[in-house]
Amino acid sequence: MTSVPTPIPSRTQYVLEEIKRRILTGRFTPGQALVETDLAAQFGVSKTPVREALKTLAGTGLVVMSQYKGVTVRMVDADMAREVYDVRLLLEPEALKRAVRRGASLDAARDALTRADQAGDTAERSLANREFHRALYVPCGNPLLGRMLDEVRDQAALVSAVAWATDPSWDREASEHREILRLALDGDADGAARALHSHIASFVRRAFPEAEFDGEFVAPEAQKEDGQA
Repeated sequence: MTSVPTPIPSRTQYVLEEIKRRILTGRFTPGQALVETDLAAQFGVSKTPVREALKTLAGTGLVVMSQYKGVTVRMVDADMAREVYDVRLLLEPEALKRAVRRGASLDAARDALTRADQAGDTAERSLANREFHRALYVPCGNPLLGRMLDEVRDQAALVSAVAWATDPSWDREASEHREILRLALDGDADGAARALHSHIASFVRRAFPEAEFDGEFVAPEAQKEDGQA
């Protein structure tokens, strides 16, 4: 039986993934200029795939293209973090709740958690953590909801990379991940959603204490205690 050769990734896709990896692991830092000619030389390609890759990254919010400053890695500040995490807090716990209620498999989340615990470096651990969160919301039964969360996934990872560079909080987050997964595997949809909400909110508050959060950041059980509907 003749084996089918594995397709070779396009040069643009290779450049795209490599630039993204360097941004999300902190090798390319917020505000750093990304010069087409320099990147082309580093990757051994022409400027065309670099230019196309940077356009795609601008669309995902990882880089900023300016007529005067050229292309730079997106800066991360409290406003940016609040906007990205606002979306996550509104959508991600609900997606997890739906996944648990429909009895979806969470094997991928468990595997990602194991890979994070066994990671040999921060880049590998960061990737596993991202996969853990995605594995919680993808099986929610609503592909559009999953795609909406995917759209902010890279920006959330950029916020995390900046925060971890200042204050590595891997152990605390790993413990919270295990509790979220435990509740989800026990079939406690509401409990898992509350734990995930608390996990996301506490992270961005620790990383960006100057961020101003609105009422929607209050966990559902806290709203009831305060007499809110």
